[in-house]
Amino acid sequence: MLGLTRWRKEMWSTLKMVAPGTLLREGIENVLKAKTGGLIVLCDDPEVRKIAEGGFTINEEMNPARLYELAKMDGAIILDEKGKNIWKANVQLHPIVNMPVQETGIRHRIAARTAIQTDAIVIAISQRRSMLTLYKGRERFVIADPAGLMAKANQALRTLERYCAEQQEDFTNLSDLEFEDTALVNDVVKVVQRSEMVKRIAEELDFYLLQMGDEGALVEIQKEEITAGAMAEYHDLLVDYAPKDDKRSVTGLEKKIAELEDSDLFDNITLARTLGFGSGNEVLDMAVMPRGYRMLGKVPRLPQPIVANIVEHFHSDFRSLREATVESLDEVEGVGRVRSNMIFRSFARQKNLAGTVMNRRGEPRF
Repeated sequence: MLGLTRWRKEMWSTLKMVAPGTLLREGIENVLKAKTGGLIVLCDDPEVRKIAEGGFTINEEMNPARLYELAKMDGAIILDEKGKNIWKANVQLHPIVNMPVQETGIRHRIAARTAIQTDAIVIAISQRRSMLTLYKGRERFVIADPAGLMAKANQALRTLERYCAEQQEDFTNLSDLEFEDTALVNDVVKVVQRSEMVKRIAEELDFYLLQMGDEGALVEIQKEEITAGAMAEYHDLLVDYAPKDDKRSVTGLEKKIAELEDSDLFDNITLARTLGFGSGNEVLDMAVMPRGYRMLGKVPRLPQPIVANIVEHFHSDFRSLREATVESLDEVEGVGRVRSNMIFRSFARQKNLAGTVMNRRGEPRF
């Protein structure tokens, strides 16, 4: 699955601490350049103290120069969980020695066993390979070099740009079908598939940007420009077709979709069942109608509470909403004449566009 794994989510805050541009990363980079290697434990709780022997008590604020100088000694450096203060340096760690791990080097074996026994974040700085490896519990994560991350980020950015363009085309086609009252479950499923992939690729890109720190600022700006509004419209789509019109139902639906493996996401029948449309081959050809949240979301400066009032006023019936007059819209609490005209004109534009292009099922419209 392209979305972030549980391990990656748990590591989010730690990766922020060691991203380029941070004090901790500056100190680590100095150690890498000196090729001295090092072992850093980001936890000084009792579990770590039990297996820590000897060393020098520092109890000073962490800064790059101190970290670099202390790494010249053979033992581990123990910081607090936030990486702000140094408790001890030149510490010998004695985790359980018969604990099975896959690492071969002494430093990395100690790091892996310490992480398993204490559940602390442990950073091993390789002396020969200039590589950073993070451990937590039984998980292991290698931090790529900035140049490699930039290449991956640019590739993800290009993929994201293509998927976002296709997503907007899918949204436009679905809007046409909704205005013509010809939308099917399969049409909604296709848009959800595309939108979820946009979300997952964006999350993958965020993960690269997190590791790049300050060096990923330009890519992040490009990403925000490409995805502007995409996730908001996807959310409105799910609100339109969720089994129940309430926040809890939509939140639960978003979670279920996010947990789907790629194989299930692209199985149309499985996704239709997840969306609450039912099961069976015939479900994909079932006609559906939105509540109207997504179309109202296209109206400029229309607050969410007002959108909810409008949908409720028209009983979640998009047929009635799309045919509403300025006068009937004006009757909705909080709308007013100005907003009524804006909504009416926005829907009129959508109606004019519907029927002028090929629909997503490949049938010409006349």
